[in-house]
Amino acid sequence: QVQVLESGGGSVQTGGSLRLSCVINGFHSNIRYMGWFRQAPGKEREGVASISSTSSTNTRYLDSVKDRFTISRGSAENTVYLEMNNLKSEDTGMYYCAAGRTFPREIPPLGKSGYNYWGQGTQVTVSS
Repeated sequence: QVQVLESGGGSVQTGGSLRLSCVINGFHSNIRYMGWFRQAPGKEREGVASISSTSSTNTRYLDSVKDRFTISRGSAENTVYLEMNNLKSEDTGMYYCAAGRTFPREIPPLGKSGYNYWGQGTQVTVSS
């Protein structure tokens, strides 16, 4: 069974940086993309960034995090990272790693309906 595990969350001040890590145990070739989502209290879960499982250049980002966040795959095919720079208070939330198989590898979605496997989340808190 596929298991998704996130780590790297924490508390930082505005302008700080964090690097989130995700390991997908039980990884299979039918996993076509991975992504990061976040959810703030009282808000819906939103897609932050996504990446193809085979192409490191095929990525998508939430508009509000473009040029600040970078998603990447590790040397191991079952790992994915989210480098977050110049963090803002509105970036605060529970961050979830996810993997999916529904859509083509070339189109890693940001919608949660495209993902089949989810982690339990890691908290990111940005204060000023």
